[in-house]
Amino acid sequence: MIKINLLPFRAARKQENIRRQISVYLLSVVLILLVSGYSWWHYSSKLSRLKAEKVQKTKELATYAETTKKIKAIKTKIAQIEAKLKVIRGLEEKKTGPVLLLDEISTAVPKDRVWLSALSDKNGILSLSGTARDNDTVALFMTNLEKAAHIKSVDLNSTVLRVLKAQNLNLTNFVLTCKTYAYKEKAKPKPRRGRGKRR
Repeated sequence: MIKINLLPFRAARKQENIRRQISVYLLSVVLILLVSGYSWWHYSSKLSRLKAEKVQKTKELATYAETTKKIKAIKTKIAQIEAKLKVIRGLEEKKTGPVLLLDEISTAVPKDRVWLSALSDKNGILSLSGTARDNDTVALFMTNLEKAAHIKSVDLNSTVLRVLKAQNLNLTNFVLTCKTYAYKEKAKPKPRRGRGKRR
């Protein structure tokens, strides 16, 4: 009977397995190092690029901040000028408005047919009272007033017949109310929404 010693073969096989495991381990370590190095290089480059962009954007923002500051100053000056112009327009309107209104009233009065006795203006409401030859003359005076540029509307408050026996004349006393350029409508309050009545 022939006996074969297998111990050297088993030992060689064991050593081959160990060598293979060491090779796989070393290759894995090298691969991990390569991947880590590439990742570090990639993110380092990206970080450097982002830092450079940040510096550039910061410089651009500084230039825009200066421009924004100038624009803000210009807007402030424009607002101040507009406010001054508004005040000037208001003063001119208050200065010339009454003068033009009086001129229009005097132009609207039919000559030698209407005589004004009182005139008052409050909050854009002009009250006129006087004497006219007759009711037709009062109507003509109202029509002339309605054509005036600084008068919005004309209302007849009252007319009273006035008899002058000594002169044998019948005249008409009248009171008119006009809304002028200075009149402003009051804002009507919004109706409250109440709950419906339950029945």
